[in-house]
Amino acid sequence: MIVLPGLKKENESTVALKAIGWSSVAVGVVALGLYVGRELRQRYKFNRRTPYDVYSHAGDQMQSDAYGMGI
Repeated sequence: MIVLPGLKKENESTVALKAIGWSSVAVGVVALGLYVGRELRQRYKFNRRTPYDVYSHAGDQMQSDAYGMGI
């Protein structure tokens, strides 16, 4: 298989293995980026807490008619 003139001819299985290899590297980089981004966001949110965040359901939007009725 000749892709561009002047390049050496490679075996089709070599081309397939290279494609699979580069694809797996790309998926690994994306997964690492997502993991690092998630960790950074959790640390950012943790460092920006307010004193009211220690209470249960702080900041939740609840229905006022169902609050305290034992439902």
